[in-house]
Amino acid sequence: MKKLVLGAAVAAMSIFTANAQADSDLVQLGVKGGVNFATVAGDDFDSPDARTSFNAGFVAEVPYSERFSLQAEVLYSGQGYDWKSSDQDNIFDNDDNVEVQFDYIQVPILAKIYLVEGLNVHAGPQIGFLVNDEIDFQPNSNAGDEPFPLEPKDIDISLAAGLEYKFDNGFFIQGRYNYGFSEMFEDVDAHNSVIQAGVGFMF
Repeated sequence: MKKLVLGAAVAAMSIFTANAQADSDLVQLGVKGGVNFATVAGDDFDSPDARTSFNAGFVAEVPYSERFSLQAEVLYSGQGYDWKSSDQDNIFDNDDNVEVQFDYIQVPILAKIYLVEGLNVHAGPQIGFLVNDEIDFQPNSNAGDEPFPLEPKDIDISLAAGLEYKFDNGFFIQGRYNYGFSEMFEDVDAHNSVIQAGVGFMF
């Protein structure tokens, strides 16, 4: 199932890029990566600490005017939160931080508005496909992985919004916030909440 949704995400990006190339010679393709500060928001979660992870993937931007363009991305995004085992009755018999890992393939479709040359604000819907869910109570080693006790949903719908500056040579820097509208579990008020910072390059 997860291979299927991953294939669907890559296919969607390919179709978007192919259609864009047919319409414009100005399409830009690129790569990007950065750091995630991810947590979970909702009434059923008591403000857990952020998990620090990464995001990386591919970008395609289609300009429609000097001020407006559409951008599609396919990203691997490490999400979840940090959970102090010492605050949870030491259920893991460990005093270190515990990483709760929910990793996604994220496919955002963003509208970009350029305020001045190079500087843009962007926002749009994002669909995420869950590819990994586990608890790592030894995050600094290769051991300690356990399945998460609840069954998370395979699909996450969220809103992505951010600010970006693109230099003339193709390099860009950006900051973004993603908030999940979908509940992560059945009958549990829990939503992904992720701050991202990163860099990239357009070819």
